[in-house]
Amino acid sequence: MQPRLKLGFDNYALRALGWKAPQLLEHAASLQLDSLLFSDLGVYESLSDIRLRELKARADALGLEIQVGMMSICPSSVRFDGRHGRAEDQLELSLHIAQVLGSPIVRCVLGDVRDRHSAGGIEARIVETVEVLKKVRNQALAAGVKIAIENHAGDMQSWELVTLIEAAGPDFVGATMDAGNACWALEHPAESLEILGPYALATGVRDSALWEDDNGVVLQWAAMGEGTIDWPAYFKRFGQICPETPVHLETISGRPIPIPFWTETFWEAYRNARTHEFIKFLSLARKGQKREPFRFPEGSPAEQQSQLAELERSVRYCREVLDLGRKE
Repeated sequence: MQPRLKLGFDNYALRALGWKAPQLLEHAASLQLDSLLFSDLGVYESLSDIRLRELKARADALGLEIQVGMMSICPSSVRFDGRHGRAEDQLELSLHIAQVLGSPIVRCVLGDVRDRHSAGGIEARIVETVEVLKKVRNQALAAGVKIAIENHAGDMQSWELVTLIEAAGPDFVGATMDAGNACWALEHPAESLEILGPYALATGVRDSALWEDDNGVVLQWAAMGEGTIDWPAYFKRFGQICPETPVHLETISGRPIPIPFWTETFWEAYRNARTHEFIKFLSLARKGQKREPFRFPEGSPAEQQSQLAELERSVRYCREVLDLGRKE
């Protein structure tokens, strides 16, 4: 019998509420979840070891596992924030936080889709990221913490992320597998699962709706069960490939993302894209129908309530339809 997959959420799902780690732990417990991903360092009230140990004790009391995360570790990426020091210094700090909190991983990212259009393309950014990772290899191994790089915001296709992992060293580097971001990178989530699943240490999960337009395809994310992805089939396979990896909901809806592959310059950033994977992506898009975008004023009560409700609907779908997480 296939074991039940652990269910939780990424704090980014509730970004409009501005909650810190203790509030997020209590909310996860109220939803009877198993795990929580703190995907950025700003979520902590304090980075002192004393306060972090208090947070760990509370998570243990609530029966929650913690995964630790940060953002870009690629020095030349558009997403890298040098105000907090060198990439390797930020990564070493995150490794320490993970060790104190008992997190087996540190989730981080290279950048976003704009890095594909930078000098040298995504290939150059991958080389730089590998260099940073190799600088902290000994610290990661000593801490017993692996580094889980996400396929983030259209930056890398799944096979490119595997190339990065293998170049850095899969003994201490793995993947944060984001099903929604796979669509942004011209991939069918089921195909991305086959490629990244064997490396997956963490996840970001939300539903996706896709449809064709005159310039290519439009992607708009949705709550679980409200898009076009065949989740029962996806998680049946997920349980076979990476049954120990938590399923972290990272719900982000209403933002249409154009993928204009019929435009003249689009493919300059995807020179090495693999045709058979693109065809699977396109077949998924051809099944979809246009949806209207929506946005709320940032940080408004309406946005806060929308994010809370979307996460709760997604948890309910995962529990009732997909049989994920602990039983109520």
